[in-house]
Amino acid sequence: MRVRGLHYSFAQRAIFTGIDLDIDRGSVTAVMGPSGTGKTTLLRLLTGQLQADRGVIEVEGEDVAKLSRAGIYRMRRRMGMLFQNGALLTDLDVYENVAFPLREHTRLPERLLRHVVLAKLQAVGLRGAYRLMPAELSGGMARRVAMARAIVMDPQLLIYDEPFVGLDPISLGVVLRLIRRLNDTLGLTSIVVSHDVHDLSTVADSCYLLSGGGVIASGPPGTLATDTREDVRQFMHGLPDGPVPFHYPAPEYVEQLRQLR
Repeated sequence: MRVRGLHYSFAQRAIFTGIDLDIDRGSVTAVMGPSGTGKTTLLRLLTGQLQADRGVIEVEGEDVAKLSRAGIYRMRRRMGMLFQNGALLTDLDVYENVAFPLREHTRLPERLLRHVVLAKLQAVGLRGAYRLMPAELSGGMARRVAMARAIVMDPQLLIYDEPFVGLDPISLGVVLRLIRRLNDTLGLTSIVVSHDVHDLSTVADSCYLLSGGGVIASGPPGTLATDTREDVRQFMHGLPDGPVPFHYPAPEYVEQLRQLR
C-alpha cells in the first residue's frame, strides 16, 4: 500500500494535509497518534469508504480513487478488518459470526465451510467455544472471535482498529501474540491503529506517528522511542505537557459562561 500527498477535510476542518506512508508486504505497521488525529479516518480512506480531497492511495498498484464500485468490493475481499470492540453480530453464535463472510461471498459446501471456520477458531484458541453467544464471551474472547472472522477469507491485508481497548493484561498479551503470529504464519500484511505505544512496540516492524494533519515521525519503534523532538517525546512517553494540547480550542472560560446565559 502506498500513500502520497493525502489531503482530507471534514466539515471545513483539515484532517490530513499531505500524508505520505508506505505499508510493506509482510510487515506489521503501526499507525499511532493522539485522540482526534484521524487514525480511523485514515483506515476509511485506505479501504475506499471515504474519498480523499487530493493525493494518491494505491493498493497493489491500483489507484483506489479510480476503482469502480465493483473494483472497490474486489479490493476489500482481499482485506480483513478487526473493528473497534469486535463488532460481533449479537444474534449469531461464535460459529455463525465467523462463518458470516464465507456465507456472503462464497458458495462453499457446508462440510468445507465447517472445516474452514473451525480451523480459524483453532488458530485463535476458541474452537471449543463455537456454540457460545457473544453475550457469553469475555472482552478478550470476543476480540479473538473477531480476529477469526477477519482471517476467515484468507486476506492478504489485515487491519486492526484499536484492538487493545478494554482488554485485561492477560487478554492483551494473547491478542498481541496473535497479531504477530498470524502475520508471520499466514504471510499477511498488517496495519494496527492504536495509541498504545508500549504494546505496539512489541509487535510492530515500523511505526507512523500522526499529529497536526501529517506524519511527524516514522521508523522502527526503537527509533521513535529515542526521538528527541518535543512533540514525538510527548506522545511516546506520555508526557502531560508539550506541543500537543489536552484541551480542545475554546474561548476564555468567563466569556463562554456569558455566552451560555
